This record gives sequence, structure tokens and C-alpha cells, in this order.
Amino acid sequence: MNVALAIQLKGPVLPADLETPAAVVDLAVVRSNIEAMQRVASTAGVALRPHVKTHKSVAIGRLQLEAGATGITAGTIGEAEVFAAAGFDDIFLAYPVWAGGRRGERLRELHERVRFRVGLDGPEAADALAAAMHGSPRRLQVVLEVDCGAGRSGVPPERAGDLARHAARAGLDPIGAYAYPGHGDRSPESRRRASDDEVAALAVALEAMRAGGFEPVVASAGSTPTAALSGRPPVTELRPGEYVFNDLGKLRLGACGADDLALWVPTTVVSDAVPGQVIVDAGTKTLGREGNETIGYGRVAGPPHGVLRRLNEYHGYLAIDEGSLRPAVGDVLAIAPNHVCPVVNLFDDLIVHEGGRIVGRWPVDARGHLA
Repeated sequence: MNVALAIQLKGPVLPADLETPAAVVDLAVVRSNIEAMQRVASTAGVALRPHVKTHKSVAIGRLQLEAGATGITAGTIGEAEVFAAAGFDDIFLAYPVWAGGRRGERLRELHERVRFRVGLDGPEAADALAAAMHGSPRRLQVVLEVDCGAGRSGVPPERAGDLARHAARAGLDPIGAYAYPGHGDRSPESRRRASDDEVAALAVALEAMRAGGFEPVVASAGSTPTAALSGRPPVTELRPGEYVFNDLGKLRLGACGADDLALWVPTTVVSDAVPGQVIVDAGTKTLGREGNETIGYGRVAGPPHGVLRRLNEYHGYLAIDEGSLRPAVGDVLAIAPNHVCPVVNLFDDLIVHEGGRIVGRWPVDARGHLA
């Protein structure tokens, strides 16, 4: 069953003069989501290192640190640079980055500026990282990525010891392992299986490192769908990202409730010329392309509880069932996106509201810092 379509969504109260499309954030829900995930980590006795790829916002990152996060996770060198410049001093670049050319220089600058660790999943990448760090007064900490079933990147867990030895010989400091349980987003039932796979893979990887003569101190688990399930030995930290806003994808998985949706895309009805639909001003340049005709490309909160069935660049096709309330041209509707991360990266700033009023516009500081 499509959970998101079985639940009626209640969106934010929108000001009448709001220019659309926009990205509107409910600050009370953001704070609640941050506090809830921090409780998950604290109760499990593990550190929380949230992934900033979701919000790309210095202001929201600070809220996460104030709530108890030990540091942050970044997905690109550019993201890490933006947050380092803003005073964040404990950053994990959880990506198998290639340190060639100018990238190597940027990585070294980060290494010498903040507490910094980098993901690693191959000997060639280790050699490039080591070359970039040549002459640095201390070794760069690396965390070995192992594949726990997502089939994206990462070495088989049993090879972690071999990779650690190669990295150490090259001049790096292997301190542990991390995994990404991406196969946990396939269905509500897959969350537990993916969490079990992740925890088991990290256990094998740490044992392989110990057998190779290392004493790992980091076992990092990722993803919002599995975060509440993976805080158990040998995991030492969690690095979810989407939980700060949540989205329809997390709602379908049962990883959040309808009241946990914190980011909405207000959109204006601009045409009702064709029966059975209205056109809104949110298309792919606002919502991205994640979705399909079955689940739609976003869902409207409140009447008419419609689903965007198709998108052009600046047009969203909102299906209206016969007999349902039909919005009028000029009406402003709130859309919940399928996947919040790419949506945030399409906006320059977030309109923040609390208690029914706009309290600020927060820049998406790391927007577009993809390299």
C-alpha cells in the first residue's frame, strides 16, 4: 500500500502574498525532528553525525550541534568547505573522493584546518589521498567504506583489513569503517533487513581490520530509514540526513509520520483550462524528477489532496478527481516532495516559519557545491 496516499497531509499556513514556488520550512517541526533523532542516538549510546547534504544550511547545522550532534557528515568537498568556513570543526566526508588535481589541495587545506576524516574504498584512491597529504605534519584519518548490500560503492567487508594495510603503508591513518544501507528504502519491510546487513557488515569489517593489526574506533552507520534500527554494537555513530525535514519517501517507508514533514513547496494554480487537472507553477526545476506516474511527483496538503501526475520544467499537472474540490486559478497550495534533498538544492534560500508567521529566510549555504 502507498502509505503516503492513505494519509491526509496537513501543510503549513501560508501567507497570501507568498511568491511561488518556494521552499517553506516549519521550524517547530525541524526542531522536533532534530531532538527526536538525537534521542535515538543518545538512548542507543552512539554519536550522531548528521549528513548536511539534505539541508545544506549552516543555521540548521548549528541547531543539530546545539542539540548534541558530535560533528557533521558532508557529501562533497564543497559542502565540507562551506561548513568549515562557518566554524564547523569536526567533519566526515563520507564519500570515496578522488584526490586528483585541485581536489587534493582542497582536501589538504581541510585536513590542516579542522578535525577531518575522509571515506576510502580502494587502493588507488588511498594513493591519491596520501600524495595530496605528502608533507603534512599529521596523517589524514580515513574511514573505509564497505558494501552492506546497497551495491553502490565500498569494498566487501572481509577486505577491510587489506585496504587498511594499503592505506597505512601509503601514509594514511585508517580509523574504522562505514556503510550505506541504501537498500533499506525499497519498502517498509526492507528497513530492518538493511539495518541488519549494515551492522553485520561493519562487524566483519572491524574484525578484518583487527586481524590486520589495527584497532578501529569508528563504525559509522548511515541513512534515515535505518537510523533508529542501527544504533547497536558495533556501531559507534549514526549519520542520517533526511530526518531533519523528512518527505513522502520516508512517510511511505514508515520512517516518519505525517506530522514530521517539515519542508513544503508552496505553488500557485496558474491554469484550469483542461478538465480533470489544474496546472501549478512547480515543475522539475522546483521538485526535481524523483517519482513516477504511480506515486506521482509530489502531493498536495489539504483539499483537494491531489497528486502531481506529471511535470514539465515550470508546469506541474495536478490531477483532480471528478467530484473533488477544484482549486481556482490563483490559489496557493502546499506540495510535499517525494525526496527532499534535491528539492533543497534547487532553492537559494529557505523561508522559515514558526507559529503561523515567517521568522526568517535562511540561505541554502552549500547549494550547488557539488565538487
